[in-house]
Amino acid sequence: MIFHPINMEHWARKPYYEHYLNHTRCTYSMTANIDITRLLAELKSKGMKLYPALIHMITATVNDHIEFRTCVDAQGRVGYWDSMSPSFTIFHEEDKTFSALWTLYSEDFHDFYNRYLEDMDKYAMVQQFSAKTNEPPNTIPISSIPWVSFSGFNLNVFNEGTYLLPISTIGKYFRQDGKILLPFAGQFHHAVCDGYHASLMFSGLQARADNCKEWLPK
Repeated sequence: MIFHPINMEHWARKPYYEHYLNHTRCTYSMTANIDITRLLAELKSKGMKLYPALIHMITATVNDHIEFRTCVDAQGRVGYWDSMSPSFTIFHEEDKTFSALWTLYSEDFHDFYNRYLEDMDKYAMVQQFSAKTNEPPNTIPISSIPWVSFSGFNLNVFNEGTYLLPISTIGKYFRQDGKILLPFAGQFHHAVCDGYHASLMFSGLQARADNCKEWLPK
């Protein structure tokens, strides 16, 4: 877990960062469907869960691009983490509340999947906002709304507007034209992510879903 401060004077993105942070503070959201037909079939054949696979796919895509790892650290420095781990929501059926749970990321999906299962076994019944303490600063938020196949989703974050990391929200998958489609919404900060960078999130997720045999356990 290493934070790399950015030299602002040599950062090509400096004028964009300053404009969208200091002059026109701006975040935006984008929603698209991810084709998970192949992914879901492979997971079912292996008796594995979809949610941790999606969490891993999102985190892996984030780790592929510095723009998704750029943020302001506790000292107020702009920079990027060398890698991120996911912080994701889990639902409590008993009282319809949720908790945030984080799991240490691993590029190897089998390792991550086992860590996820261990964390769920330990903390799934902890009914408080943060189910697992000591969350590291290099986490990205991921949430799921598995009851709605939404076609659009937007978060309104009322703070200083300096939260730069992407926020991911997963919807309920549905069948259409012989495919299984999953709504995915990404919230981005324009200071570090333009439309092109946002597109990399969606194309990265689709590529991982299409090529799932390459990273799922044999």
